[in-house]
Amino acid sequence: MRRFLPWLALLGLVVLVQWLWGWGTVLAPWATLSPGALALAVVLVFASYAVRALRLFDYFRAAMRGRFLAAFRLMLLHNLFNNLLPMRAGEVSFPVLMAREFRVAAVQSIPALLWFRLLDLHTVLALGGAAALALGALPAWLWVGWLGWMGLPWLAFRLQAGWLTRLAHAGDGRAGALAQKALTGLPADARGFWRSWAWTGLNWGVKIGVFAWVLLQFAPLPPLAGVVGAIGGDLTSVLPIHAPGGFGTFEAGVAAGVAAAGVVSEAVVPAAINLHLFVLGASMASGGLAVALSSVARARGTG
Repeated sequence: MRRFLPWLALLGLVVLVQWLWGWGTVLAPWATLSPGALALAVVLVFASYAVRALRLFDYFRAAMRGRFLAAFRLMLLHNLFNNLLPMRAGEVSFPVLMAREFRVAAVQSIPALLWFRLLDLHTVLALGGAAALALGALPAWLWVGWLGWMGLPWLAFRLQAGWLTRLAHAGDGRAGALAQKALTGLPADARGFWRSWAWTGLNWGVKIGVFAWVLLQFAPLPPLAGVVGAIGGDLTSVLPIHAPGGFGTFEAGVAAGVAAAGVVSEAVVPAAINLHLFVLGASMASGGLAVALSSVARARGTG
């Protein structure tokens, strides 16, 4: 029953949308979009994927030297699995792909992935908090808390570089060796920390900007409310249970984000459905590009 429940939820959502609005009505605004603007949005989404690949490539410079396209292909596949598989099952693909493509052990790649996810979550919440504060949806005094929030990654790095490193090196035997190996998957110095944070900010700035623009094409919202809505939808990907592709929870996240920004509109849910279709379409296209890159690599004998 647990296996079929997500698919039943997806089917229920399809029926509900047809009953409330009709799929023809929901999808009709696509015909009015400028093909050039839509193509630019797709290009920018792929640019955000490239930035994520650059973050990975820069982080594992020694293992990936001269193989950026392989890192890009890995990131495209990881993104596809994350968007399609429920309960964050797609994250498992990262250590598997890292071991297969670059011979990076899971004891190194998993701490790196956790670090990336902490940076991602921190940046998304920072962008959402700044937008909500600028809209006046939150008390102005919370700007002080926002500034404190911005300093948390540096605090985490200092904790890892200091206390955790000393603790790992103080350990004996297999556990100590494993802890020291795991720490090699975290930033080794301040330069590595700042670079990974900068790549993260650039990635999310582009990605959320594009998603907000797409949302605004389907609903008359203030731009900052569109930003908060796009962030709300993206944050639902961390939920442990959702339908295949995130249908239902993504739309609820967008609606919750827009409502948190102080905006109420009946057009939000149909707009969120269309944004979600755009996100999944970009993910499927990224998977197709990854397959094409794999074929080219095999033809050239580069792996």
